[in-house]
Amino acid sequence: MKLFSRAMSYVAKCVDVEYQIRDEKFLQEQGGAIIIGNHQSSLDTLALCHIWNAVKYAITVIIKKELFYALPFGPSAYLAGVIFINRNNSRSAYKELQEIKERMVNQKVKIWFFPEGTRNEEYTKLLPFKKGAFNLAVEAQVPIIPVVMSPYYFVNNKKCIFNKGHVVIQCLEPVPTAGLTRDDVPALIKICYDKMTVACKELSKEIFDTNL
Repeated sequence: MKLFSRAMSYVAKCVDVEYQIRDEKFLQEQGGAIIIGNHQSSLDTLALCHIWNAVKYAITVIIKKELFYALPFGPSAYLAGVIFINRNNSRSAYKELQEIKERMVNQKVKIWFFPEGTRNEEYTKLLPFKKGAFNLAVEAQVPIIPVVMSPYYFVNNKKCIFNKGHVVIQCLEPVPTAGLTRDDVPALIKICYDKMTVACKELSKEIFDTNL
């Protein structure tokens, strides 16, 4: 993953995208954790690689198993340590999540989820969060670290425009799960959702006021 991230950092330079991480101290803390981030486009991969280059502890990503067959991304992601989950088979997905939980606790790995479940180009409003990341965090009794990436204002898919740009990656204070149970998951989701929504709106305003 580190080698892959270094290679991708050159891609970011080639397309002239600059990344800035704020409050990365929350990601630098040792120990397993669940990281949740907003999902805008495939450009999120470049942002993740920037984070992997900056953080000294292991981080990996959970994505849907269908993407494993997307060449060349799938096999490359597998070799880089990405974890694929079969969301269409609940029994298989549960078994995979249990293995991930053990890895997160025993090896102190941080696991990245996109809780929206799909891409969302809306700058100030997140899609509803799925429960998987939060159930796993409660089961493992590890904190949840929300991370918000600013909008990709420099990309216009409809007009096929890709300009140089600046992306802010804002890490938010970890949300503890110690002592929580499955019954607390809905409230936990709301806390994280509200925190990330506020951050999305603030970053959107900052980015658009500065660059447009």
